[in-house]
Amino acid sequence: MTKRTAAKYKIDRRMGENIWGRPKSPVNRREYGPGQHGQRRKGKLSDFGLQLRAKQKLKGYYGDLTEKQFRRIYGEAERVKGDTGENLIGLLERRLDAVVYRAKFVPTVFAARQFVNHGHVKVNGKKVNIPSYRVQEGDVIEVRDKSKQMALVLEAVGLAERDVPDYIEADHSKMTATFTRTPGLSDVPYPVMMEPNLVVEFYAKN
Repeated sequence: MTKRTAAKYKIDRRMGENIWGRPKSPVNRREYGPGQHGQRRKGKLSDFGLQLRAKQKLKGYYGDLTEKQFRRIYGEAERVKGDTGENLIGLLERRLDAVVYRAKFVPTVFAARQFVNHGHVKVNGKKVNIPSYRVQEGDVIEVRDKSKQMALVLEAVGLAERDVPDYIEADHSKMTATFTRTPGLSDVPYPVMMEPNLVVEFYAKN
């Protein structure tokens, strides 16, 4: 098992939730946390605990971003006009690796980061290998010709467990996707409840 896959399952078990909605998640079999004390009855979380958990869950969902990366995105969300929580979701969904994952070019967000890193993706005809690259509305993302027949790509397209959201227009016959608009929280197909308002509270106090 690769380190990335292990991280994915570790996050699921730590949260006690199947945060990507994957059929193979260990949480589908055991809802308690990892380790010998994982089955102990969970105590009621404090406000800080709930806020921290909401932050860890959102951060983990996007490929377990580092605290520095996530804090920087939060800072940008705070500076933009409007609701900070909604802005945060919009900025996270505009990451190139998130768009590649949403368009069903790869099966997981961890695979999306690696896929972009290895130069398999073009944005508006130019190769981009930075997973955090920020996609603009109207940008066309495509899988490079030499990468279209990769087993990973073919597997992802056939996944029945998730659909392409309506803010991305994907054409799997050409392996292209257009990012049509920046989504809000209610537009994003999270398999579990995300609470960006608690993330805002967490950073406001810490």
